[in-house]
Amino acid sequence: MELLTFIREALREDIGPGDYSSLSTIPESASDQARLLVKENGILAGVRVAEIIAAETGLKIELFLNDGALVNTGDVAFILSGKTQSILQAERLLLNCMQRMSGIATITSRYVKAVEGFPVKILDTRKTTPLMRALEKEAVVLGGGMNHRMGLYDMVMIKDNHVDAAGGITNALKRAKEYLLKNNLPLQIEIETRNLVEVSEALTSGIANRIMLDNFNPDLLKEAVILIDKRAETEASGGITLDNIVSYAATGVDYISVGALTHSVKSLDLSLKII
Repeated sequence: MELLTFIREALREDIGPGDYSSLSTIPESASDQARLLVKENGILAGVRVAEIIAAETGLKIELFLNDGALVNTGDVAFILSGKTQSILQAERLLLNCMQRMSGIATITSRYVKAVEGFPVKILDTRKTTPLMRALEKEAVVLGGGMNHRMGLYDMVMIKDNHVDAAGGITNALKRAKEYLLKNNLPLQIEIETRNLVEVSEALTSGIANRIMLDNFNPDLLKEAVILIDKRAETEASGGITLDNIVSYAATGVDYISVGALTHSVKSLDLSLKII
């Protein structure tokens, strides 16, 4: 969904036939200013979205901080100016987007910082909020991470259910390659593996561009990375947290994907207050 369409639909969902709280208490002619106050240290994200929300609701915005900025409690990101009723109508959508995006950027930056010094990249997953995927993945990048595929259309990602339904690793990979050639689709092929036997089978086919090593412990992951020996990219996934990520990064794996970047993130505390 395009961002402007998303914003318009979100405003329509919230306001419905009328913002009766504001309409009943605030004169239509009243104008004010409101500041976006940071109440928790982290990485700011969603400023671009706030600018579009402001424009859509007829507000002016004066920026002091940009997307990706390292912020501290007490910082002011921007000031909105315009009709008081419009500020109050924009408030919740603006905060919902920015708090979630900033939370994602902040936790992503912690994962990235934890593996500094290792040649590994932190990836997100498709475990995102429906219709907010683009914004959540934008926040991952602002936090220093990288996006995996955006959806089901920009990479062939053969997971365990695909493998089982196709009758095994080899069948799944061969069918994927044939389909891409037949339909002239220049996509990468990644396959999920659950053990070293499946890793060996994936290597024998010579088809996979990347091999996902799902729920491998660090010792087994290191074995798999040595076995693959750069014949395909490697990606670790499953059960990886800030507490154990260094042991995974030390195996030499190319990528670590972390669903928690988006599926269970804590929003960053922000507020919008009239001044």
